[in-house]
Amino acid sequence: MPSSSALSIAVVGGGLSGLVLARILQQHDIASTVYELDATADARRQGGLLDLHVESGQSALREAGLYEQFRRLTRPQAEAMRVMDKAGTVFIDQVPGDGSGEGGRPEIDRTELRALLLESLHPGRVVWDHKLSRARRLDDGRFELAFANGARRTADLLVGADGAWSRVRPLLSSASPEYVGISSVEFHVTDAPTTVPASAALAGTGSLFALSDNKNLGGHGGRDLHLGAMLRTAEDWIETRGVDWSDVAAVRTALLAEFADWTPALTDLIRHCDDEITARRIYALPAGHSWPRIPGVTLVGDAAHLMSPFAGEGANAAMLDARELALALIEHGDDVEGALHQYETAMFPRAAVAARKSARGLDLCFADDSPRGLVEFFGRKGAPLTSH
Repeated sequence: MPSSSALSIAVVGGGLSGLVLARILQQHDIASTVYELDATADARRQGGLLDLHVESGQSALREAGLYEQFRRLTRPQAEAMRVMDKAGTVFIDQVPGDGSGEGGRPEIDRTELRALLLESLHPGRVVWDHKLSRARRLDDGRFELAFANGARRTADLLVGADGAWSRVRPLLSSASPEYVGISSVEFHVTDAPTTVPASAALAGTGSLFALSDNKNLGGHGGRDLHLGAMLRTAEDWIETRGVDWSDVAAVRTALLAEFADWTPALTDLIRHCDDEITARRIYALPAGHSWPRIPGVTLVGDAAHLMSPFAGEGANAAMLDARELALALIEHGDDVEGALHQYETAMFPRAAVAARKSARGLDLCFADDSPRGLVEFFGRKGAPLTSH
């Protein structure tokens, strides 16, 4: 196989991990091509706020030479956190110290972070409207990529950064994501202080955990709220609930029935949400997912270790993957297999720890007696406890 500087590198997926990988390689004059299924950069909503950890997400951005730009985009007030029950009783009200976020976990809008990464790449580095249909190894050891639009490309090194339902993963592993028992109906409230002032005041400016009875009405507060109505329920709940999910009024009615005994200050967030509502199931790969070293191909991010979102580890782990893989390729030069071995050997146990944290976070949030478990957890971690 050629040295890393002469490799034809295909990165499948233009999410955070794929873009961080491409950016760090570019910083060291190593070219790669990112194939993204979206038609354009703004084809769909990228999600809400992310809190980036010093040792992972922030470290990746430092290596990418984008840390200062990132700092200018963060929202210090979003580092706040509230944990409450269905009656709106607040058990934890955590406020950022001096508002600087330095050394902490500053929040950034996922769309703005992705735009920052995209703008840092050379023109043509990301190839849009290329949804991978199949990848296969050729007789000469390279990989052929077949895309839904009919295009075919080859690469010496293939990196699957293509998320939960990765089309690259089958080259390495037969594992498939499993339902974690939680379904989520995601919605937004634009200009919440004007639309629902009492609810916005209760939700606060940062992370919101409203927990009771194996349910969570949570997400991120602030002016524009990004929330999810989450329930521990059967995998087929979306199909069997008897709701036309394209009928916004019917969806609101169904959700209000699920949260019927919750305080109106919380359910008003559902009553007055925007018309864009999405129902989805939450999946995860088994904690400790790994594969034998197979020449010329590896995975990063959700493709490697999809986990539930209840520990804030997923995006951070993905960005750290990209950093570590890029640095291994840079360090090993001609020994590409050595680089992949180094990356995977360190990534597997690190990802397993993050996946177990995420599973534990899920169980703390979704319990018969929640939010008790989460309150006790944060109390042990030293979060300030304020009962109102």
